[in-house]
Amino acid sequence: MAYEYRRHSSHVLNLTPLIDIVFLLLVFFMLTAHFIEDEAIDIQLPEAISSQSSQEDQPLVISLLPSGEILLDGESIPLEQLEKTLSAMLHANSKRVVQLKGDRTAQFGLAIKIIDAARSAGAESLDILTEKP
Repeated sequence: MAYEYRRHSSHVLNLTPLIDIVFLLLVFFMLTAHFIEDEAIDIQLPEAISSQSSQEDQPLVISLLPSGEILLDGESIPLEQLEKTLSAMLHANSKRVVQLKGDRTAQFGLAIKIIDAARSAGAESLDILTEKP
């Protein structure tokens, strides 16, 4: 009587579905991660206990640096051109909200001139950004 030998087949684990799942997870986390940093300008906002978070989508942001430089949405602009540029930007888009982000050591008189320019340009509201203590 002849014995039949068992066939020894090598069972190799199929890793293709595992690699697909890992790749999909990698793509998912890359798409959901936020890589956007806030401005690289170091502005020390003043603190206010009664501050509230803004509910607006994309307001125009005016930054006042300690050196007296004015930035409109990250681009430097002289005070003399601020009102005209603000007026054009406010009427071109549906944005009617302006946010003033000023350093705590910035000149107060310059901040008042920026507020006057925003009012003259037709801003519906002007928010002064602060930090909670």
